[in-house]
Amino acid sequence: MEKHYRRADVEAATGLSRSTLYAMMDRGEFPRPKRIGRRAVAWSESSIVDWLAQRATA
Repeated sequence: MEKHYRRADVEAATGLSRSTLYAMMDRGEFPRPKRIGRRAVAWSESSIVDWLAQRATA
């Protein structure tokens, strides 16, 4: 089972602020989260790792 990260964990892992994360999602530059509950979302670990890897090579 894959681990999922809530927004605060994603902010810590990427160094991006909440507003930057959502602005980048709107531009298609950051993966969108998955709904994990009625009012909760989270990002899969693989999507964050892949995004960080792409960013490192750019």
